[in-house]
Amino acid sequence: MLTVWQNFIVVVLIVSSSLLFMWALNRVWAWEKRHAHNNLIGWQLSILGTTYAVILGFMLYTVWSNFGVANLNVDDEANALGNVYRLAQGLPDPQRGQLEVLASSYADTVINQDWPQMAADHTPEATHKINQDMWKTLMSVKDGTPTQIIAEDHALSELSALTEHRRTRLLQNVFRIPTVLWFLLITGGVVNIASTAMFGSGNRFLHTLQVFAFSLIIALALTAIADIDRPFQGSVHVNDFAFRRAQQSMKE
Repeated sequence: MLTVWQNFIVVVLIVSSSLLFMWALNRVWAWEKRHAHNNLIGWQLSILGTTYAVILGFMLYTVWSNFGVANLNVDDEANALGNVYRLAQGLPDPQRGQLEVLASSYADTVINQDWPQMAADHTPEATHKINQDMWKTLMSVKDGTPTQIIAEDHALSELSALTEHRRTRLLQNVFRIPTVLWFLLITGGVVNIASTAMFGSGNRFLHTLQVFAFSLIIALALTAIADIDRPFQGSVHVNDFAFRRAQQSMKE
């Protein structure tokens, strides 16, 4: 996704294009002639603006909610991994040592491979193999004391949660706002900015300021939606702090 600098460039281009459109409109259609149509333009902009504001607000709320869910899912995945590591201490040998090594390797792989690959818009696969090995290790426990059996049962439950959260993370990494909704957002923004520029106003400075502010808000909202829509990419993304915390906990 776009970096902070690229987002800045996009915002500048949108605002500049809006002001350029207003300038060109004033050249081909004088404000004195447009002034007579202000009542019609104002009524149209009122409806369009209200409708677009609702759509824009809903999309911002949706992507921010999805971002929060992705962040919480990562935290749950890291917690499940930490629980698997701790429960491994109650297993018999050699499964105990094997599971501890695999859990530690899972955290290292997520930090060093999964996050960079997701940031590059790729689907990571390295942790899938480790997850499979963890299942094989747990399922290889045949006999043990009652305490070891209880530890195995709880470890299986946590490993199941870990697997589920990992799959959810990969799905969240590839999910995007449908193209038709982006078409709606962009078209709505263009129509609203154009309607604002069509007002016939004798105060050019005030009119320019209004178009500037309106286009700036729309540009910032669209770039925010684009960034937050990809929870593991871009300048605004879910970090790997939960796994670093789990990694540190395993080393203590």
